Amino acid sequence: VQLVESGGGSVQAGGSLRLSCAASGVDFDDYVIGWFRQAPGKEREGVSSISQRAENTYYRDAVKGRFTVSRDNAANMAYLQMTLLKPEDTAVYYCAAYIDAAPSPSLSILEDEYDSWGQGTQVTVSS
Repeated sequence: VQLVESGGGSVQAGGSLRLSCAASGVDFDDYVIGWFRQAPGKEREGVSSISQRAENTYYRDAVKGRFTVSRDNAANMAYLQMTLLKPEDTAVYYCAAYIDAAPSPSLSILEDEYDSWGQGTQVTVSS
């Protein structure tokens, strides 16, 4: 699956951004979506995940209550709404996907589970 992120930018602390992830050429509701980020000099880390039909979601502790993951399977889109942004949220954000066509919902925040990645979009939060 091909993934293209958009929506990054520069905001002041306390601001909001919505990242979008567009998928092409697949049955999108067979795919688990994850959002990851990589700050300068740091390893990439999982931020959030959403199951195939949005039954379940996961957030890392640092973003709980501030970020919301969602998806629109009819439009082959996934989103990460980010509010109350902090300077420590500054990073390149990636969406990623792996296929799981089983009827039960799946989630993962492990990079190795994902085999399709977008190009990344920069988010910069200034204090």
